Amino acid sequence: MQKPSKTDWDALAAMTDEEIDYSDSPPLPETFFKHAKVWQPQPKVTLTMQVDADIVEWFQNTGANWEAQV
Repeated sequence: MQKPSKTDWDALAAMTDEEIDYSDSPPLPETFFKHAKVWQPQPKVTLTMQVDADIVEWFQNTGANWEAQV
């Protein structure tokens, strides 16, 4: 379950670049943009596999959200 965003996205979209406070962000060197790559999250893939019961038990003992770790 995702937490709701506390960001006022409409207000942010309405701001001009001059209105945005960048004072807590250090300037980026030109080399940053030379090596930067656009990254898009990949869709999740459902995977079914069989494992021994002791492996499942180990994951279950790691916490309430054990399925997300598998």
